[in-house]
Amino acid sequence: MELGRREIEVMANLLNSNDTQAEKNRAHFRKNNCLAINMIGSPGAGKTSLLEKSLPLLTRNLCVGVIEGDIFTSKDADRIAIHEVPVIQINTGGGCHLDSKMVNKVLPDFDWTAMDLMIIENVGNLVCPADFDLGEQFKVIVLSIVEGDDKPSKYPVIFRNAKAVILNKMDLEKLTDVNMESMKRDILAINPEIKIFEVSCRNGDGLDDWINWLSQKVNDYQVHKD
Repeated sequence: MELGRREIEVMANLLNSNDTQAEKNRAHFRKNNCLAINMIGSPGAGKTSLLEKSLPLLTRNLCVGVIEGDIFTSKDADRIAIHEVPVIQINTGGGCHLDSKMVNKVLPDFDWTAMDLMIIENVGNLVCPADFDLGEQFKVIVLSIVEGDDKPSKYPVIFRNAKAVILNKMDLEKLTDVNMESMKRDILAINPEIKIFEVSCRNGDGLDDWINWLSQKVNDYQVHKD
């Protein structure tokens, strides 16, 4: 029993320390008039593919930076760098999520003179990232529909704390037995305010709605800091 209490205390201290740094990160983004989002999803959900499709559209009007989180390798950052946006890779070396201190260490490596949007792509995971605030303004979930329509009900915490969810790989809907109405109903039952986008990164369907929404969020933030 004592061991259990000790584990809870250590976890609480870890989260408190993370939250303290997250507020400092948030103040940094606010000072530089830059909206930061935390993009979360399972491995293979299509987070990096979504960024590859979104960046050419976003950068028409916005200066965008990217922080890539992964356990090992710089493969995702290499893919993003092709789009000529500033990108920095963070490797956790085995950790299943980014934390606010990791993010803070790379912030000085960006030029903040004209940064409008910072996209932080977290390590592929629907569990651990839910508890760790990085200093972002809000979280965005990328969910591949081929993962199954039961994922929202199985991982409610991450959906409860997100502002938007991208239902990706819609081009594969007819090849699966996914119940889209059930999935969306479960998502809205967890978070009635969440914005749902149905997207295919393969053919580009749904991207315009996502880009317009995110661009408006950047504008609202820069005007109101909300």
